[in-house]
Amino acid sequence: MTVSSLSTYAWTACERPFMTIAEIAETSGLPARTVRFYIARGLLNGPAKSGRIMEYTAEHVVRLERIQRLQADGHTLLEIGRILSGPSTVKSAMEPPTAWWQHAIGEDVIVWVRDGAARGERSNFAQR
Repeated sequence: MTVSSLSTYAWTACERPFMTIAEIAETSGLPARTVRFYIARGLLNGPAKSGRIMEYTAEHVVRLERIQRLQADGHTLLEIGRILSGPSTVKSAMEPPTAWWQHAIGEDVIVWVRDGAARGERSNFAQR
């Protein structure tokens, strides 16, 4: 992240390395409760320094501003979480299921074949 990408508020925060949750809330215009909610949902990292007083950095402010922009663009929190986490290697639950074919080879032998395997398609597991 470059200094030029920081907002005016985040730049002010850079002058002081840490901010409290109240200062983060005031800077971002969000209630502290919302900041805590975003942390609980994994949209925002936890405090950079914990102890008696939790401390946050300018990067927290930048991330909150990005979340606010994405919400203003109409994204849900679930979508925002996916956008912020980057491309996922985990198979999405929304992908269509794969068909499997059952073939009885003998009385006590049944073979399951993934649809497309006969056409030479390789599974993700086989490609690793």
